[in-house]
Amino acid sequence: MGKDFYKVLGVPKNATNEQIKKAYRSLALKFHPDKNKKPGSEEKFKDIAEAYEVLSDLKKREVYDKFGVDGLKGGAGNCPGMGSHTYQFHGDPRATFAQFFGTTNLFQAFFSFGEPSGTNVFIDDEAGNPDGRFFSRGSSRSRQFSRGDKVTKLVQDPAVERDLFLSLEEVAKGCVKKMRITRKVIQPDGSTAKEDKLLTLNIKPGWKTGTKITFSKEGDQNKDRIPSDIVFIVRDKPHMVFQREGSDIKFRATISLRHALCGTVIDVPTLTGDKVPLSFVKDIIKPQTQKRIQGFGLPYPKDPSRKGDLIVVFDIIFPDSLPQSAKEVLRDALPA
Repeated sequence: MGKDFYKVLGVPKNATNEQIKKAYRSLALKFHPDKNKKPGSEEKFKDIAEAYEVLSDLKKREVYDKFGVDGLKGGAGNCPGMGSHTYQFHGDPRATFAQFFGTTNLFQAFFSFGEPSGTNVFIDDEAGNPDGRFFSRGSSRSRQFSRGDKVTKLVQDPAVERDLFLSLEEVAKGCVKKMRITRKVIQPDGSTAKEDKLLTLNIKPGWKTGTKITFSKEGDQNKDRIPSDIVFIVRDKPHMVFQREGSDIKFRATISLRHALCGTVIDVPTLTGDKVPLSFVKDIIKPQTQKRIQGFGLPYPKDPSRKGDLIVVFDIIFPDSLPQSAKEVLRDALPA
């Protein structure tokens, strides 16, 4: 059968046309001789182009599936769908590349985005949290590639960063956030235009503050520079009931001095909305006493099946004054 074009592109035999295009795009950029100087990359680049030309054409693909490479070259007689024509690869993978990407600049056109620009990327949280703020920009990166004997150094625009505030309930369960960005893109004719794009952020249970979600090269496109990465940094929203400490959460319970000395039962709230009873019948609760309720905290990021603890911290309310009779009773009852 000769070459296995499906194996060359890394796609199954029932691959859709979209899958074939996606595979070619990825592999052509990876093995383009202007970027990849490893031995064999140029031959690999040629095989990728030939495989794409065959599998992206319905008639050629049908003949190839039935008769292989020999059938394409006319070695299988009158092949259905080919008529009296035969196929022979033209041998110029750069021409295939240029036709696919719609540019005569070939590889450089794809890896030379970005002139210095003050354009900020505006973000609108589709979940209903538009704040009108702009991203901040982080550090820049660079990439080198050669074109003939000329070496060009491409600099990536600094990363565009924004804090993503999540409630503890969202961190506990995980969630999906939709963020709309507006960025500058290059048109086929070389002009620029504004484009809206929706980014999907899959928040995993237990993610810690500071976790970064990066969308590679989704920033403004310009000539001769690489677009910025768009980076979201997870932050905790202030909570009215709990404080976060890693994978643990802390709850402050306020009780009276009488309950601290004589015992009490309190219902401790949880992130799920349920309440856990905590009994102190015999124990005396001292100021800043802490009790741990295991497994009612946040999931561990690396093992969401396990959870941190719910820590209960007690604040004791002392009376501002006592009647003389109460003082005498306490004086007799309490140890010296």
